[in-house]
Amino acid sequence: MPALRDPLDGLTVLERGWLSSNNLLIHAAPGEPGAVLVDTGHVNHAAQTVALVRQVLGGRRLDRVLNTHLHSDHCGGNAALQRAFGVPVAIPPGQADAVTAWDDEALSYRATGQRMERFAPQGLLTPGEAFVAGGREWEVLAAPGHDPHSVMLFDRAHGVLVSADALWEHGFGVVFPEIAGEPGFDDVAEVLETIAALPVKAVVPGHGAPFSDVAAALARARSRIAGFQADPARHARHAVKVLVKYHVMEERAQPLDELVAWAVGTPLLQGVWERYPPAGQISAQAWVLQVVEDLVGSGALARAGDQVLDA
Repeated sequence: MPALRDPLDGLTVLERGWLSSNNLLIHAAPGEPGAVLVDTGHVNHAAQTVALVRQVLGGRRLDRVLNTHLHSDHCGGNAALQRAFGVPVAIPPGQADAVTAWDDEALSYRATGQRMERFAPQGLLTPGEAFVAGGREWEVLAAPGHDPHSVMLFDRAHGVLVSADALWEHGFGVVFPEIAGEPGFDDVAEVLETIAALPVKAVVPGHGAPFSDVAAALARARSRIAGFQADPARHARHAVKVLVKYHVMEERAQPLDELVAWAVGTPLLQGVWERYPPAGQISAQAWVLQVVEDLVGSGALARAGDQVLDA
């Protein structure tokens, strides 16, 4: 395939806020049946996602939806897009049976206490295989770590990597297996080395703007994962703050006592409390209150009386 002056020509990246993942629209090349959308954001933003995709398509056809992984911020708009466009959805194979049966425990939605709308998958994105979209051949690459079943997409001819949450410009996603009591740090490190060996010119991450300085991003990510490997409790503290912040983004505002009740009743956070009890905290409730105080102090959340607000 001839190289493009801009590797992202023919692609539209819809950069979203942190509650929703980015959406990547791969515009159809001549002879293709329609465009392909990668990831669909959070269910709270599903109507907005449909409107954005419809606007970018400009009357052209959407042919299918692909999910890099099945966290609620990456596939929450699937059902809405299926209703709006009548499109099939393809997912990584690792949780296909759980999606078909809609086992929300296996899919992590119950464990994380997150919202999600049921959808029906019609295809698989299998690592080691490839597909053509936008006149480009996209390789499907396994990317375990953040999620054991996650994949990345790589257009080798033009050097475009759709990295999902395996690599951001300034880090990577929470390593969920580790906070669930399973290994995951080594997988993150191995995926970073996989990326380093690829001829990448541009990265479309799951969150944040596309970037081209891959070496600098990899250096930051390697340093971060090395720190987590040396101190798993540090990662656990980071993960709890991310999950509490994410929940408040879902709710937009919540009374403090309800937020604390949600946190201590959420299985994944219960597990972190049991494995990494913070020094000096005598109860899970006191621990959550400290987490909220820290998030308010950093500006990630705000307080208005007894209400905790997204900031």
